[in-house]
Amino acid sequence: MKLVRWGNTGTEHPGLLDESGQIRDLSSLIDDIAGANLSDEGLARIAATDPANLPIVAAQTRLGPCVGAIGKIICIGLNYRDHAREAKLAEPKEPIIFFKATSAIIGPHDPIEFPANAEKVDWEVELGVVIGKTARRINPAQALDHVAGYCIVNDVSERAWQMERGGQWDKGKSADTFAPIGPWLVTRDEVTDPQRLPLWLDVDGVRRQDGNTADMIFGVAELIAYVSQFMSLHPGDIIATGTPAGVGMGFAPPVYLQPGQTLQLGIQGLGTQQNRTQSAA
Repeated sequence: MKLVRWGNTGTEHPGLLDESGQIRDLSSLIDDIAGANLSDEGLARIAATDPANLPIVAAQTRLGPCVGAIGKIICIGLNYRDHAREAKLAEPKEPIIFFKATSAIIGPHDPIEFPANAEKVDWEVELGVVIGKTARRINPAQALDHVAGYCIVNDVSERAWQMERGGQWDKGKSADTFAPIGPWLVTRDEVTDPQRLPLWLDVDGVRRQDGNTADMIFGVAELIAYVSQFMSLHPGDIIATGTPAGVGMGFAPPVYLQPGQTLQLGIQGLGTQQNRTQSAA
């Protein structure tokens, strides 16, 4: 299934993408794409519903982030071999963990705003793993059973704040609008192998990133198990699994975003995002 959240910011409703690509309103069945509705049982209840019996949502309706009530966004740094090479850094021996504030979350087509004094705003297309069942100290063989599904995350970053303001990555990762999520939550049964997914990103029509999740240093199952050793993972938590080569910081000289540009990014089977960049009001 492909699940969405639609409507105005902060008051999104749950929806289902039918086979023709139309959004169907799930509000009569569930309150949100969140919490217990992300469990195997919750998803099975949604899957048992005939979309033809659900109201159609207007095609021009805004899409919000595809998961509601997200408790935390756990990000993995330097998790693609080619990205480590372009950063001129050694491949990590263990996953590098940092966080994005949930206040950074926006919909997949909402504007990305540059905060005041931002100098080096960069892009990062990433596979997001949405947790569906609480995970505590699990092993990799159990890990994928705890996944509700997958989505696209753009780990927008202010590199000067990330790298030049005392070494705390979270500073450069958590500005408002720096976490576009969606358009869809694609349930795990539709993703045969999360380690064989092409992903890409364009800036103003120019291809900047063109990678594949097969290039991850630590795969999805290993990441879930690893993170669960240090913290509980709860339904609705998202792990952003790292980005391939082609980020602006990796060019010589670096190429950073400016207000008025258009980002398009996608992952095979998970849809596409499109965002305009603008200065914050």
